[in-house]
Amino acid sequence: MSILTIYPDNQPNQGNTFSDYADIKAQLQDIDVEFEHWNASTVLSADADQASVLDAYQKSIDKLNQRYSFKAVDVINVTPNHPDKAVLRQKFLSEHVHDDFEVRFFIEGQGLFYLHADNKVYAILCEAGDLISVPNNTPHWFDMGENPHLKVIRFFTLAEGWIADFTGNKIAANFPSFDQYIAEHA
Repeated sequence: MSILTIYPDNQPNQGNTFSDYADIKAQLQDIDVEFEHWNASTVLSADADQASVLDAYQKSIDKLNQRYSFKAVDVINVTPNHPDKAVLRQKFLSEHVHDDFEVRFFIEGQGLFYLHADNKVYAILCEAGDLISVPNNTPHWFDMGENPHLKVIRFFTLAEGWIADFTGNKIAANFPSFDQYIAEHA
């Protein structure tokens, strides 16, 4: 189940939580974040490569391309036995921004986006079927957990793909990790 918790950015223990899709969507629209639930029912093998994933979702990718003219699309697939899971997780844990807006479609698993906007932190637990777009220059971070399981299509309007500008703000350390958030909302 997708979940949103909105915290004051200086009070990580004082969040309001929403689990109804319409409520999540409405709250995120206030900060120009698109949140949609798509059909993620295409069956892929656990070891499906990037080409197979992109081929299986080509119609959905084409629809988004018509809307945004993406220059690059890729797939990130991280499992609990991935040899670089800790390095990959660490890469996304610090607050950063992008010149590009960030669009992600979750095919499998879960991940936790944190968006820092308007003196608030929006924690969005995304799952299979969720499409989220984060506006450019919105400070955010992402946690996939200590034993990640996710397969996500990433869309970029810049040909270079994922390029982060880290803010240096240590705010991410003050908020629950993916594993803590899951335990709290299970």
